Amino acid sequence: MIKYTRFFITLLFAVIAFAAHSQSTATSSSPYSRYGIGDIDPQLMPQNIGMGGIGVATNKISLFNSINVINPAAYGAINLTTIDIGIYSNFLTLNQTGAASQKNSNFRLSHVAFAIPTSKHSALSFGLLPYSERGYNYTKSVKGFGTTSPADTNVTNYTYSGDGGLSKAYIGYGFGIGKHFLIGGNVSYIFGTLKDISTTEIPLLAGTINSKIEQTNSISGLNYDYGAQYSFDFSDTKHLTFGYSASAGSKLNSQSSFIVSQYFNDSNGNQNVAVDSVVSRQDPKSKLKLPQTNRFGISFQDDGKFLVGADYTMSNWSDLSIGGVNQGLQNSRTFNVGGQFTPNIATLRNYLASVDYRLGAIYDETYMTINNTKIKKYAVTAGLGLPLRPNNGSFYKINISAEVGQRGSLVNGLVRENYVNIHLGFTLNDRWFQKYKFD
Repeated sequence: MIKYTRFFITLLFAVIAFAAHSQSTATSSSPYSRYGIGDIDPQLMPQNIGMGGIGVATNKISLFNSINVINPAAYGAINLTTIDIGIYSNFLTLNQTGAASQKNSNFRLSHVAFAIPTSKHSALSFGLLPYSERGYNYTKSVKGFGTTSPADTNVTNYTYSGDGGLSKAYIGYGFGIGKHFLIGGNVSYIFGTLKDISTTEIPLLAGTINSKIEQTNSISGLNYDYGAQYSFDFSDTKHLTFGYSASAGSKLNSQSSFIVSQYFNDSNGNQNVAVDSVVSRQDPKSKLKLPQTNRFGISFQDDGKFLVGADYTMSNWSDLSIGGVNQGLQNSRTFNVGGQFTPNIATLRNYLASVDYRLGAIYDETYMTINNTKIKKYAVTAGLGLPLRPNNGSFYKINISAEVGQRGSLVNGLVRENYVNIHLGFTLNDRWFQKYKFD
């Protein structure tokens, strides 16, 4: 294989090894990831995120084969072997009335996805990507009766933390029926562990026994996605596409453990090894019921010049239950709008004219209502598609996207998050698994 292909294959195995090693590592720093099953990942490639997260009615983007996991019907438009590998970073600032702001950042490898054509109008896709993320840590201090200053020993600290997340390994197939209709589906294995820890400490009272409650939930099971796209051709290059996709409200296996322990702090205030476990139990296996998610999209594309589109997503998160216990969430809905423009895709003299320029916006009414306040998210996105020089029929593109947004509120004692998410993806289009007539 050519040197670029060797690089992608090497990076692929590095991603798989890293993902297998780091499934339990928290990649979120948001107090809102405490609720439900954590922050839900959009399951999109950087090229879609840069356009506001649209994807239900997109397949090829700027004549480039693109893997679209949220609508597996799009696999039917793939005619070259496609690999997409990505990394992700998050920069978060937390603000709360009466408290100093806090800054956090995270970095991780995000996704690896393959698509292989199986015929002229069908393709198989498989890969690994995050499904949800949990990561938070905050402390609430309560003064006891008669306490007049922070130096008093009658102050109790309640600390809440969590980590972990769920991953999604999928395999899907999409194919075309006639010239305009695409249909497809994914079978996914969702797996991972969510952990929540709460501690109660009286740090300034010597000899006090502190307590810790640790709850761990191991989750695994199958989930199903399906979708369709239909396009109307206004010319050989101009297409109007309607799309629909859904994730089924399937049930996953859930195994919970619950430990209550007691411990002392050392002279530096750090937690010593537990001196006793008051409660240690493992609950019987149960079910976690995921919600039904429905997505609708529309896009208009002039091949190689521009693409614009919009998506609407609604998820029945009020149905989410773990072990038969409803989690008290609300139904969510999300609006995505965006597009891209390529000045001159065929130019050989002006590189900047061959770059894809992307913009978009996101409005998300999340599944959380806290202190009688609906938690909403607003964001704008931008991105670039940077083509690399083709080599022996292989095509490469670096996709960079940024999402700048805000979630939460400063009212009713809540936290407002200001964040920047950076996504970097490496995409390869190549002719693999084909017998050449001439060497």
